Amino acid sequence: MFGTYFYNESMRRMTIGFGQIFNNVQIKRKDSNGSVVQSIRVPLAYGPKEKFLVRLDQQASLNNREFSITLPRMGFDISGISYDASRKLTRTQKFKRVKTDKDGKVLDFNYSPVPYNISYKLYTFTASAEAGLQIIEQILPFFQPDFTVTVNVIPDLNIKRDVPVVLNSVDYEDTYTGNFTSRRAVIYTLNFTAKMYLYGPSSTQKVIKTVQSDIYSDTDTTDKAREQRITVTPNPTSADADDDFGFSTNVDFFEDGKKYNVTKDSDE
Repeated sequence: MFGTYFYNESMRRMTIGFGQIFNNVQIKRKDSNGSVVQSIRVPLAYGPKEKFLVRLDQQASLNNREFSITLPRMGFDISGISYDASRKLTRTQKFKRVKTDKDGKVLDFNYSPVPYNISYKLYTFTASAEAGLQIIEQILPFFQPDFTVTVNVIPDLNIKRDVPVVLNSVDYEDTYTGNFTSRRAVIYTLNFTAKMYLYGPSSTQKVIKTVQSDIYSDTDTTDKAREQRITVTPNPTSADADDDFGFSTNVDFFEDGKKYNVTKDSDE
């Protein structure tokens, strides 16, 4: 649509980072003496809630006589994306990084990102209320109400952002209904909002070594001649964008009635 293909994978990295928060939740089962007899790391997968509910009661394939999924289990997915005007930044701000290619040192840059809120839903499925409480209690204390995740948004520009993940609400559901043969599943649904920034396409430009500005005594810069020229160059002239350097300023005055031709880079 806009003519330039780009894919920074920002939302993908954010989604992976969100899943990593809950990737090491455990459940421990104890005997009557309080000794731990089993420790289970709760599996985590990306997918909608309905997918897990279907797998609780049905087989994945008629050709594969596997069991329905075992509990406990956790899943998450993206539930919505919305623009956040309260975090809007100045459009002209640039994020820069100097790199070396076949033409020497060049400058990669990207303009200010756009603030978006990404909504996530985290689901926990357990066969007992006790197991569900163990999972929830390992999550809730860390959100007050947010938990910050560092995301490497654009590795090529070394742009990293601390993204607050806000816990909005927790819903509880017990599917133990019907006859005694029905399978029970205790489900907690946690709603989160990640305050993310999305970047546009990156651009590359060569290092600017000279800046020239012509000053006129008349507002007509087409037919009138320039009368003064200010030229700024780095000092030393061999300096690159990632060097520590100063500037040399040269001011010239003209009375020859000539004008500067941008195309030919000469006065005529």
